[in-house]
Amino acid sequence: MSFVNDIRTAFSRRDNALNQLLLINAIVFVVLILFGAVMFVSTGSSRQNLVLEWIAVPSEPMRLLTRPWTLLTYSFTHIGFFHILFNLLNLYWFGSLVREYLGDRKLVSLYILGALAGVVMYLLAFNLLPVFQGRPSILYGASASVVAIIVGAATLLPDYTFSVILIGPVKIKYIAAVVVLVSLASLDKGNAGGEIAHLGGALLGFLYVKQLQRGRDLGTPVQAVGDWVGGLLSGRPRLRVTHRGGSSTAAAKKGAMPKPEQNDIDTILDKISRSGYESLSKDEKQKLFRASQK
Repeated sequence: MSFVNDIRTAFSRRDNALNQLLLINAIVFVVLILFGAVMFVSTGSSRQNLVLEWIAVPSEPMRLLTRPWTLLTYSFTHIGFFHILFNLLNLYWFGSLVREYLGDRKLVSLYILGALAGVVMYLLAFNLLPVFQGRPSILYGASASVVAIIVGAATLLPDYTFSVILIGPVKIKYIAAVVVLVSLASLDKGNAGGEIAHLGGALLGFLYVKQLQRGRDLGTPVQAVGDWVGGLLSGRPRLRVTHRGGSSTAAAKKGAMPKPEQNDIDTILDKISRSGYESLSKDEKQKLFRASQK
């Protein structure tokens, strides 16, 4: 019961989107393992392909129309241990960065849009390129979403450094470049569908942050659907507050990042000079970043 309560608590919090994404991926992975074990003991086969048929994205468009939910479920589905391990580690590292500077809602938007972009690229390739014709396939895994977050973080803060084992400090723009190059180099290595989806996620991550910096949030529809679903689950109607006039209202409607007041920035800069950058709170770091976009 304590374990169940911990899960319920994680999903009840509004400021815990990264942990929720990690937890959903982990829960789906464990459920698939348990299902496979039960099916193997009872029938002699794990029936893994049967499950994937209903939660992974098929390459045939007409078949996809009968399974529209796979557009979302595939991005939380993993089979191999190392597959989910590397995806969740990258999601945690780069997702923490995106969440710190852009917040929970935009992190989720980037994850979902990255998944959808991966599907679009995957379907276009398998239905238009001659090399893939006659080779039906399925797509699953969070890789497209994770690559979108990696490239999004690198577009947002290209000179931010991570300490890489055996290498040392590396700017994340170079890490993102390596991720994209590896996907391109691996197209003929047996997982072409997954690598193509990675490229779709990478393109989305770059465009999402670039558009966000220009005042347009591509994730607004995702956030609106999430609010609607959240309202249904909570049973409480969401109140909509409107304001009259003012350029700040127009910017908010466009999804722009609001600019902090100069007095706030001065206070933050004073705090940095006294205690260093790491002493800033999450909100202060977000304000400082938004000010840098002026």
